[in-house]
Parts: sequence; C-alpha cells; structure tokens
Amino acid sequence: MKDWDFAGLAIADAVRAPWLDSFFLAITWLGSLAVLLPLALLVWWQQGDRKAGFVALALISSSALVHAVKLIAVRPRPEFFPPLIEMPGDASFPSAHAMQATAFALAWLMQPGKSPGIVESAILLSVVALVGMSRLYLQVHFPSDVVVGVIFAALWVLFLRKLLAWRGVNSET
Repeated sequence: MKDWDFAGLAIADAVRAPWLDSFFLAITWLGSLAVLLPLALLVWWQQGDRKAGFVALALISSSALVHAVKLIAVRPRPEFFPPLIEMPGDASFPSAHAMQATAFALAWLMQPGKSPGIVESAILLSVVALVGMSRLYLQVHFPSDVVVGVIFAALWVLFLRKLLAWRGVNSET
C-alpha cells in the first residue's frame, strides 16, 4: 500500500501547474461540509418532505462516521511532497472530503422516489472524482485515504437507503 500511496502522490506532484493549483483549490470545497451541509439543508427545506431529508441524513451521519474512524485510525498526513494548503489538523484516514462528497452525491441520486438521469448522475459522480483528485493534488491525503472514504460512503448510503424507516417513503419495493 505504501508504494501505491507514494506513487499516487508523486504523480500529483509531477503534474502541478498554476492553473491546476487554482482549479483544485476551488474544487476541493465541493467536498467540504461548509458547502454540502447548507446545500443539503436547502434542498430539504425547499422540497419540504421526508424524502429530501435523506440527503441531509446521509451527509451528516457520514461526516460523523468519518471523523469517528479518524479518531480510531490516527493515520498521519502525507509528508512526501509540499502541500498546497495548510495541512488539516485531523488524521488523514479516511478522507472526509471524499466521503462527504460521495455520501451527498449517492444520497442525492438514491433519494426515495427519485429517478436521476444520466447527465445528473455523470455530473455528481464527476464531482466526487474531482474532489478525490483534489485531495491528492493538494497533497493532504494518501490515495488509499480517498478510495476508502469513497467506499465507506457508498456502503453507508446503501445501508441507510435500506433502513426500514425509508421504506414508508420509498416508491420501490
């Protein structure tokens, strides 16, 4: 795993360019709770039903889960290459930005009674991929932190979606 993590960070460091610095500094915010939580709450408030609350629930609970795992794992941040932002103070594993972006996107796409289109799905999944890449490009996460954050979020959202409480608002079986 160490070789793979180092290789991923080395590639990110090798492709640095001023325009990419600006791009990934902006994109990384799309995985931040500061951006995603108000958006999830706005959607919930605007739609005004329990179904829309699924996105907020998935986001908030995945954020709590990722920070609990960080407290257990206590993996230090990478130090192979200079980071482009101030190194976050919490543990590296797993990536909260990757987990939160994934949880938001998947919960949005899997809202009870919702049938997302291909374009909507492609946009949301592209944002997830770009947020994950931003964490590597900025040198604040190992690739394995990002991959595990995405996997944890996907499993968590699937678990929440299957809970009996959502069956009452689910138009599917």
